[in-house]
Amino acid sequence: MTVPEPASELPLIVAITGASGAVYATRLLEVLLRAGREVHLVISPSGAAVIKQELGLAIDAARPDLAKLLPADLGERVRQVIAYHHEDFMAPIASGSFLTGGMVVCPCSGSTLSGIAHGASQNLIQRAADVQLKERRKLILVPRETPLSVVHIENMHRAAQAGAVILPAMPGWYHGVRSVQDLVDFVVARILDQLAVPHELMRRWGAS
Repeated sequence: MTVPEPASELPLIVAITGASGAVYATRLLEVLLRAGREVHLVISPSGAAVIKQELGLAIDAARPDLAKLLPADLGERVRQVIAYHHEDFMAPIASGSFLTGGMVVCPCSGSTLSGIAHGASQNLIQRAADVQLKERRKLILVPRETPLSVVHIENMHRAAQAGAVILPAMPGWYHGVRSVQDLVDFVVARILDQLAVPHELMRRWGAS
């Protein structure tokens, strides 16, 4: 009988979709790799378009050049990332038999949120999220839409009822903000807390 690995050693899934906030995703990837975690990555075509628009980086969503997305000093750690085509339903992460320590959709577009909330499984991102929910594993959705329509709110409610964590990209200002990077790190830190990945990205409330 195979004994499952501790959650702290299981691979993590990161999906990047077409909402604004690509910088949150790239920073999350960087910190996860520095923490020594294996990452299974899916980028939607819209996610790649937003990366190009916001970060000025043209990437192939199916075969992303991680050297473009991540700091050069990560070196061989980029090998810890396994990328999939967004329509590859034969990928391991499409099955509940593939054990993971959790999944993050960052940023999470309104259409992706809707697909997850309604179990559409129209692409690998939605299917992998559906697997996390049915297996009662951690699923973190990071929407950045504003203002929110009733449809968005109802989809968040539906996803939360199914077991997802709704973690909007809403940075706090109580931790000594000095730069945009501090605001990015605040959101990434909250994601890492949900995944139980240790970090020192921000000063916690009440800490001296």
